[in-house]
Amino acid sequence: MKSISGSFTATLPLPPERVRFADLATIRWGLLAAALALSVVGAVTIRSAASELATDFFARQLVWIGVGVLVAAAAASFNYHALLAFSPPLYAAALAALVLVLFLGHAAGGDKGWFRLGTVGFQPAEFAKLATALYLARYLAGVRQRDLAFRQIATAVLIAGAPMALVAVQPDLGGAAMYAPMLGAMLLVAGVRLRDLVAGLLIAAGVAALLWNFGMRPYQRQRIETFLGATQDPKGAGYQVRQSKIAVGSGGLTGRGYMQGSQSQLRFLPARHTDFILAVLAEEWGFAGVATVLALYGVLLANAGAVALRARDRSGILLVVGLAAVVAFHVLYNSAMVIGLVPVTGIPLPFLSYGGSFLIVNFAAIGLVLGVDLRRHVNR
Repeated sequence: MKSISGSFTATLPLPPERVRFADLATIRWGLLAAALALSVVGAVTIRSAASELATDFFARQLVWIGVGVLVAAAAASFNYHALLAFSPPLYAAALAALVLVLFLGHAAGGDKGWFRLGTVGFQPAEFAKLATALYLARYLAGVRQRDLAFRQIATAVLIAGAPMALVAVQPDLGGAAMYAPMLGAMLLVAGVRLRDLVAGLLIAAGVAALLWNFGMRPYQRQRIETFLGATQDPKGAGYQVRQSKIAVGSGGLTGRGYMQGSQSQLRFLPARHTDFILAVLAEEWGFAGVATVLALYGVLLANAGAVALRARDRSGILLVVGLAAVVAFHVLYNSAMVIGLVPVTGIPLPFLSYGGSFLIVNFAAIGLVLGVDLRRHVNR
């Protein structure tokens, strides 16, 4: 078996690229169009949700959208094989940043996971997702057999588990959990035997039990107990979900109208411009607005799936699948969270929730996927 840092000779040396205008016309531009549409909806909803706050989050989000588009263009222009070849130092730098933030980081929302420079924050856990996806794609693409051996699966788990553990220590269990769908999706595509899959699920159950008993803080355990109905705390742990349900339910079919929602405008709904942005949208635009947003996510993920299906190599397929799985799980979990189907965690909604690091990383992922699609043409 190759070592984690083994050579990836399939990507080196890299020939000069020959990108034609006709090639650009055939890539899945619907991916970027959906991301931009969601970002516009998000910015408009943030303007409403944060209208009573002292900080102009709307103007900030517009800046982040502009930066994100530039990052997406840069990511698409890079040969992803070069990024895969450079992924070991990128991954090492991401781990170093996650360690450093534990000592020098700024606490926000109970998590010490931010580097702060004036009014601008940088969240290394978000960028670690990209580095981990690149490194996992590189490693798994180098396995030339139909099914992964147990040692290879264990190596992949260690690659994803290291940043996951460091994010969990912050403590940010929601952010840590986002590495699981990336890992699971990439392992399934790379090839996993049923017995290894069952063994992995049993191990995951054991880890979850240990985490419940020894790894969770009291407020995190209380959120889950409130969700399960073991405790009733409508003014504490259950307050967010209760207000979110009221907001979603009051929207009806077409909503109360822009900036007319009582839960958001009267400040009943916490984290309304970040984790609970979908509840604000549901109150103001109703079922029609939520259905439109979910349809845009469907367009985005369908285009990503099409890119994976026609990617020219194993590493490109794995990279696209891993990145798409993270976005899909964010959407599924956040949507379920705002209506009380899953416990409340700090999992924002891609392209809609406010946040510079999160938005830029999402646009970078879009750029990487477009780059994979473009390079099915070049160097043929």
